[in-house]
Amino acid sequence: MAAAGVVSGKIIYEQEGVYIHSSCGKANDQDSLISGILRVLEKDAEVIVDWRPLDDALDSSSILCAGKDSSSVVEWTQAPKERAHRGSDQQSSYEAEWDMVTTVSFKKKPHTNGDAPGHRNGKSKWSFLFSLADLKSVKQSKEGMGWSYLVFCLKDDVMLPALHFHQGDSKLLIESLEKYVVLCESPQDSRTLLVNCQNKSLSQSFENLLDEPAYGLIQKIKKDPYTATMVGFSKVTNYIFDSLRGSDPSTHQRPPSEMADFLSDAIPGLKINQQEEPGFEVITRIDLGERPVVQRREPVSLEEWNKSLDSEGRLVAVESMKQKIFRGGLSHSLRKQAWKFLLGYFPWDSTKEERTQLQKQKTDEYFRMKLQWKSVSEAQEKRNSRLRDYRSLIEKDVNRTDRTNKFYEGQDNPGLILLHDILMTYCMYDFDLGYVQGMSDLLSPLLYVMENEVDAFWCFASYMDQMHQNFEEQMQGMKTQLIQLSTLLRLLDSGFCSYLESQDSGYLYFCFRWLLIRFKREFSFLDILRLWEVMWTELPCKNFHLLLCCAILESEKQQIMAKHYGFNEILKHINELSMKIDVEDILCKAEAISLQMAQCKELPQAVCEILGLQDSEITTPDSDTDENVGSPCPVSAFPSSTLPILAASEAKDDSPTQTLASPNACRLTPA
Repeated sequence: MAAAGVVSGKIIYEQEGVYIHSSCGKANDQDSLISGILRVLEKDAEVIVDWRPLDDALDSSSILCAGKDSSSVVEWTQAPKERAHRGSDQQSSYEAEWDMVTTVSFKKKPHTNGDAPGHRNGKSKWSFLFSLADLKSVKQSKEGMGWSYLVFCLKDDVMLPALHFHQGDSKLLIESLEKYVVLCESPQDSRTLLVNCQNKSLSQSFENLLDEPAYGLIQKIKKDPYTATMVGFSKVTNYIFDSLRGSDPSTHQRPPSEMADFLSDAIPGLKINQQEEPGFEVITRIDLGERPVVQRREPVSLEEWNKSLDSEGRLVAVESMKQKIFRGGLSHSLRKQAWKFLLGYFPWDSTKEERTQLQKQKTDEYFRMKLQWKSVSEAQEKRNSRLRDYRSLIEKDVNRTDRTNKFYEGQDNPGLILLHDILMTYCMYDFDLGYVQGMSDLLSPLLYVMENEVDAFWCFASYMDQMHQNFEEQMQGMKTQLIQLSTLLRLLDSGFCSYLESQDSGYLYFCFRWLLIRFKREFSFLDILRLWEVMWTELPCKNFHLLLCCAILESEKQQIMAKHYGFNEILKHINELSMKIDVEDILCKAEAISLQMAQCKELPQAVCEILGLQDSEITTPDSDTDENVGSPCPVSAFPSSTLPILAASEAKDDSPTQTLASPNACRLTPA
């Protein structure tokens, strides 16, 4: 937080004429009325409530700050401007958010005869600011009792002075706070609003399970899953367990069902690992057969790409090119051109002239949308809370996106300006969705490759068409993917699934970040370029990214089970895999899993649907087509054009070397 007289940040709410009545028995004494300005600001991923008197000679030494341990109160001293500026730079990194000062309250001084504590400045002593994360409750005045007032109570039981609203009422402030926290009436006092009160839709058992600190985390997960999962999982999960366990040793071991409920309720509607309904096929006993071993080829070169173009610049043998990209990726010099096809910006069958015309059209369209937000005046923006919110989130995220990459490092970097402008323009393109934290992670590699604002925008818009459900408020895309991943993992290794469930990890929440931003934080920047272009081919099946998750988990299964990792250790281990995963190895394993499933004669229908396998009237000899609820899909269910196997028409160097491994090689062990 800033130490200067006025805290800097994005202003969400501002109201003058908010008074503190310093002498309760002397309402007519003008000296007892201290006029001030109340603000709610966004600052470095934190929401600050700040009241200060209309006094230029504000003494900042009257403001104190407390760290996460609210008992450790220290005085906040004014810092030189250059020192304050340097401090704000240091806080721009994502991890620093978790180490920021979180509470600011009054200095507690001894006083006698009920007098207010003495101070060298009679007005400045009343200044205060605090983080919204530390607000416990808000008490409102009775209706019809003159000026409306509010009293803030913090979680360390610090009661701040009543704020009297002489100009207007306090409803706008309450509405502003409700954008960030849940407020509801206290059962004991209808005038008191509790922060992060329990959702009435949650079950009574879930309500009893959670105390206030833990529930605050759940609210954070619901409100901002990106932020809640981008930080070290060990920090998050330690906080969960510390909150749940308390000091009673008897509470240190909770039944798996309670822990599953705990995090599944963080994403309403997420129901996985439930008891199978009677009458449905138990898929965990299916023998998937031996798993092929797959090798990858060299990346497609610019020369190879150009040879596949006809005289009009139209790509011939599109499916063959997609196969090559899937098996080897692209050389970097080709990415700027090929990604536009992979993402659907350029049609695969377009000519060079058609693409030139399309770019002109899309350039005009982009700058018309950009002009929409560029031409909004400050006065207009003050009346458009959604646009202010989008801008605030974008500015915050852009300043912490891939800052170690040379393309984005340093202050006043033009790459950061382009990131900001593209994301703001996307809000005009899809105003219903607008901007959600995490989208900057998806844009960054696209802008890095395209090196062009317009092309990067349209590639991003196409990518967001695929990823849209991940960022919608109801998180339906995330729910569906976690359920589908659970289904696939149970088929591949029911024993491993059972172990995860026994450690309260069957909900696979540790995969949330993988799915939300497509492994962006798990691989190095250059590896992500390779991984994404392979996934964009949509080969060899639908939802190939879920098989990538399975491949990573397969690689870590032995260590997790051999060392008897529990809930905390599993999440910590998965988090620490970041930047340590071999992208080529995982691509090979995931492709091998897809081939193994394609060769299975009794693949369950649920799995066929997840992987997009074709329906067929072909059935196995022992199947009863009329009665088999969990009917299998055929061995040849993958479209032949997308199977990554040796094709007679392909040159040898374009095809993977494929053999059958022994039953114990490179595979999960079926139950």
